[in-house]
Amino acid sequence: MPHDWVFEVLKDLMVYAQRNDLPALAARVEETMAVAEAEIASLGEEAALPQRPGPHNGRPH
Repeated sequence: MPHDWVFEVLKDLMVYAQRNDLPALAARVEETMAVAEAEIASLGEEAALPQRPGPHNGRPH
């Protein structure tokens, strides 16, 4: 999936924001993830969209 890395980066940033008491940043990142999903889907690559990630991916930050 060519766009997976974008969602991984955004997910990591959201986790960072949540763990460091930055709720406005976490909210903006969540909005950005939705925009990325919509734009990528509009390219006709719905199958390339990953499942919506949760707030924790198991990696330490």
